[in-house]
Amino acid sequence: MRRRIAGLGVVVCLCTAAVIGLGERKASAQMAAAEKPPVYTYVMEWGVPRAMWADYEKQMATTSETLKKSVDDGTLVAYGMFAVVTHQEGAATHGTWMSASSIASLMKVLDVLRASPNSTSPVISASKHWDYMLSSREYAAHSGTFTNGYLRVATWIDKPGAEDPGGKIMKASMVALLEKLMASGALHAYTVDEEIVHSMDPGAFFVVIVTNGAEGLDKFDAAIEEMGKSNPTALPAFRSLIEEHGHRDFVAKVGTTTHK
Repeated sequence: MRRRIAGLGVVVCLCTAAVIGLGERKASAQMAAAEKPPVYTYVMEWGVPRAMWADYEKQMATTSETLKKSVDDGTLVAYGMFAVVTHQEGAATHGTWMSASSIASLMKVLDVLRASPNSTSPVISASKHWDYMLSSREYAAHSGTFTNGYLRVATWIDKPGAEDPGGKIMKASMVALLEKLMASGALHAYTVDEEIVHSMDPGAFFVVIVTNGAEGLDKFDAAIEEMGKSNPTALPAFRSLIEEHGHRDFVAKVGTTTHK
């Protein structure tokens, strides 16, 4: 899932100085005080031959047990497994993500996974593979294990020269929208990510959501539509920050996800 998230569609609303109603100095101080420690995420994606999907899912049940133990002992803060719904030729069909408070913790778990006999199984050997390393300071999740989620990731590209000092627009609009959806129960989790090991456009960021059931996808879209009506400056403000043709989405079914 980097200021990658949710190939998880997203929009934001502009928060003007008048709306903020606070001095520039005070607003900056509040943002700094509210800044969360970084969370790091490692994403493993696989292009599994269709005839081997059942074999892959059976193997992932064992991998899930390993990752669940890593959450329980505090090495990881979260993990999840997904099967892509919106398929593209030559692209991933399945994937796993794991998140931790340090890169070292991610590498510790990755070493365990790579030492497993499953890492060289027939289904893994026959599948195409991609890895990504991401970080986020904007995130939230409900604790527990969920099996009804949908992953939606939206990829955006920063427009050269566009600025959002202190992430004011993102925090006051996109993050605020996602927090409301979390509070209403429409989402299990969200992150706003960016790559720390760049394999895509270095200006890319991701808005990632894990919904509470398929209904959460509709609630997410409805919230964006409502934001556009209640604050007509939202879309123009966000679009001023991104490349016009740099957007991509994907949707996946989350078989299981666990958050500390």
